[in-house]
Amino acid sequence: MAAVPAFARHEVDVRRPNAARIHDFYLGGAHNYAADRAFAKQAVRIDPELPRITRAHRSFLRHAVRHCWAAGVRQFLDLGSGIPTCGSTHQTLPEARVVYVDSDPVTVAFGRGLLRGEPRACAVEADLRRPEQVLRHPGVMSHLDLREPYAVLMVDVLRYVDDATGPGRVVRRYRHALPAGGFLVVSHPAPVEQLMEGLSMEATCVVPGAYAGIGRKGSI
Repeated sequence: MAAVPAFARHEVDVRRPNAARIHDFYLGGAHNYAADRAFAKQAVRIDPELPRITRAHRSFLRHAVRHCWAAGVRQFLDLGSGIPTCGSTHQTLPEARVVYVDSDPVTVAFGRGLLRGEPRACAVEADLRRPEQVLRHPGVMSHLDLREPYAVLMVDVLRYVDDATGPGRVVRRYRHALPAGGFLVVSHPAPVEQLMEGLSMEATCVVPGAYAGIGRKGSI
């Protein structure tokens, strides 16, 4: 079993599987434990494509943030990010300012520890289903200038938004909050065109078992 990092020893129960650490395992990361690996392997017996699909979503994220960077965007709000390893946003774009948002306190504790010494990146605990809470979070507001173009990343996370809350309603709030020149990056099991309403679709990508798109709001 991998050692629990010192920064997380009082917050991590390694006997219980954790979704972010399972995701890390599928990506080939090192921040997972026996319970996570056992659960992940059991899930793969049901759906052998899980590791390949997880890596495809990560490849899409890396492609998307590079696209946004090439268009002049230097700030990224990564929602439902999980543990920031294995080609995550700040690793793909070391000069970018990045805020990782997750609602799981264990995942955030890992993220904060791993991001020590990374002044351009931070992790905050907030629920992506509550856009106002996220956008007004002190950690987000102090790290990003939301008046300037930024990219909202919602990669393989909308399937966790229940029908009562409504993925479309959640995305709409983030989309409306974007300044001109901002980007929305989405991958989702359902078509994303409606989620991108009012944005210019700049690129579409193929992700196994999902739809993916990169949309830009207006122009600067």
